[in-house]
Amino acid sequence: MNWELGYRRLSRRTFLATSMALTALGVSELGPQATAQGGGIRLGFQKFSTTLLVLKAQQVLEDRLGALGYTVSWVEFPAGPPLLEALNAGSIDFGATGAPPPVFAQAAGTDLVYAFASKPSPQNEGILVLGDSAISNVVDLAGKKVAVAKGSNAHALLVGALQGAGLAPEDIQFVFLAPADAKPAFTGGNVEAWSIWDPYYALEQDDSGAHSIATAEDVGQPNRTFYLAARPFATENPKALAALGAAIDDAETWSAAHAADVAKLVSTETGIAEATLLKAEERRGFGLEPAVTADIIVEQQELADLFQSLGLIPKPIEVAQATLSPASSAGS
Repeated sequence: MNWELGYRRLSRRTFLATSMALTALGVSELGPQATAQGGGIRLGFQKFSTTLLVLKAQQVLEDRLGALGYTVSWVEFPAGPPLLEALNAGSIDFGATGAPPPVFAQAAGTDLVYAFASKPSPQNEGILVLGDSAISNVVDLAGKKVAVAKGSNAHALLVGALQGAGLAPEDIQFVFLAPADAKPAFTGGNVEAWSIWDPYYALEQDDSGAHSIATAEDVGQPNRTFYLAARPFATENPKALAALGAAIDDAETWSAAHAADVAKLVSTETGIAEATLLKAEERRGFGLEPAVTADIIVEQQELADLFQSLGLIPKPIEVAQATLSPASSAGS
């Protein structure tokens, strides 16, 4: 499948590490598996999935789901797209990503469900320029080279910012780079701006003194984390799904009051300085929305329509079909 547009292809080492993790759980390399066999729940997470990292470290889910007769397994992924590939293959049951991966996954035919949505974090991504740049606003980007990960939230931010400033995507030169490659291109002057998300956003602010000329908040984009489930798991395990949602919301509440502890935990996982991670934590939204409402589905639909208009997905999709009650969602 080619729906991981905009993300660096998995290196052989990363692919093997993911495969080994799945094999250790007794599943094949992304091969078809029954959902939650024997009362087991397989959770996909990333190193920057701060709330799931908190739950993993505190072993809250092991206790809560254990009381319902479930065991918990954790599988780490390098990014959202391979996590949802595993969800599609039946190798995991539940996981968290940003907004774009489920759009691409649904376009590729994955039968997923938007189980929960985080509160917005629109200050956690922005369009950066270096401190001595002559660029002071989005209009100044006309004719400039701008680095961005193709098909990412930051891509949507950049297009939205251009449109809000009366510019079209054709008015700038997109340079599609993953964060690891965008950073040297940005600091080396090969691109004049960089649209990026936390923690890379905060890291660049600390490393080079770069500043933002627009954030997702400025263009009215929510920037949420979505918790996604395979449809068979969601429909067959409603009590477990409810327990997951309650635990995630509690972890969000705890994290809001213990930002320094969260930064320390993520620093241990990633090697990024605690102070940088604390900056990212302090400007993100905390908590889950009470429900994945029709308005949230509209937000995702707008993102899907944008990506389809940019040629990133081959045909329109109906995001409302990726809900627990697709008929009622589509009609709301």
